[in-house]
Amino acid sequence: MSSFYNSKAIFEQAVLFMPGGVNSPVRAFKSVNNPPIIVKKAGGSKIYDVDNNEYIDYVMSYGPMILGHADKRVVNAIKESAGNGFSYGATTEKEIELARLIVKYFPSVEMIRLVNSGTEAVMSALRLARGFTGKDKVIKFEGCYHGHSDSMLVKAGSGSLTTSVPSSAGIPLNLSKDTFVADYNDINSVKSIFLNNKNEIAAVIIEPIAANMGVVVPEYNFLKELIAVTHENNALIIFDEVITGFRVSKGGAQGLYKLAPDLTCLGKIIGGGLPIGAFGGKKNIMSYLSPEGPVYQAGTLSGNPVCVSAGIATIKAVEDDNALDKANSMTEYLVSSLEEQLKKYNDKITINSISSLFTVFFKKPPVTCFKDVIGSDLKTFKKFFGLILKEGIFAPPSQYEALFISSAHSKGDIDKTAAAFKKAFKEIFE
Repeated sequence: MSSFYNSKAIFEQAVLFMPGGVNSPVRAFKSVNNPPIIVKKAGGSKIYDVDNNEYIDYVMSYGPMILGHADKRVVNAIKESAGNGFSYGATTEKEIELARLIVKYFPSVEMIRLVNSGTEAVMSALRLARGFTGKDKVIKFEGCYHGHSDSMLVKAGSGSLTTSVPSSAGIPLNLSKDTFVADYNDINSVKSIFLNNKNEIAAVIIEPIAANMGVVVPEYNFLKELIAVTHENNALIIFDEVITGFRVSKGGAQGLYKLAPDLTCLGKIIGGGLPIGAFGGKKNIMSYLSPEGPVYQAGTLSGNPVCVSAGIATIKAVEDDNALDKANSMTEYLVSSLEEQLKKYNDKITINSISSLFTVFFKKPPVTCFKDVIGSDLKTFKKFFGLILKEGIFAPPSQYEALFISSAHSKGDIDKTAAAFKKAFKEIFE
């Protein structure tokens, strides 16, 4: 790799004008004690920084680039749409086309509303659930991230599962008390919360496949039992499929596991990498939204024509290109290429993977919940991140993130990545 002179110089300017020099915290690379790279451009499976270093990208904008960067079909759709104007504050036919595509693959979604981010989708879905049920409290799971709205930035308190505390300054303690935190893959923790708060829970929200504490897969029947327990207590079940929608299958995790939540939150791929979000569900629930019902939600840029066009082009390309199968096969190939190392260092490394997502945890298996995740060796992860970055592999600069593979990743990319991983493991453990 060449120098990082320009990246360092630009970042020195960035900190003068933006808090921490970034517009999203993980980009500061603080958790890996590394100066952040400054990206100049991207194409296919690669990104390039301002020092002209090339990296095989496994961040993929944290999920949406299922086709790789700057796919020509998506670029052309964006150009065509932008040529007709950027925003109208009025409905377009393409919004309906995107809605049809989503409904086609998500049978639980009978009606949908487009918004501008995953955070906004979750915030709106929770308001709708509260309005529909007439109840105020919600349950989330420790380690699952649902955006930065106040009611979702809470964590389990030290006392019990039914006591939550804010995980950020600026969140009123009284607000956090309406959000309970359960343990992922532990149905009894959910039952306990319902038992202690009878007829008070409006909804349970979950990443059906956790991807914001690293990849953690639901255990057999956990999601099915969760839906049953939630409905037994007259609450709604919300699947946050912002990451998993159109990635783990065209119909997301609910399509993969053949489940039907009451509400679904989407983002990432449905905008092809441009800012977008959506929430949808059963018609009788969605009809509670303004202008039909009493739950207010609005947004000037919702259904933005450029973002919608990028989403349509991406989903159609996924349909035409077997993109998910290509990405999945490369993930399987990478994990199988590391099989010898996983056996050799079986008390030091766990790789969780599903479809085109994976995470390397530096701890012995299994990793099935947040308590397992936080047992990972963060010092080893920092060293690993720095070593593979020097080899031209760009991974998320946090142990608690998923790595993403696209249909643009080639066998050559995977071979180079496996070699870099093996070299790093050897340097770390031998």
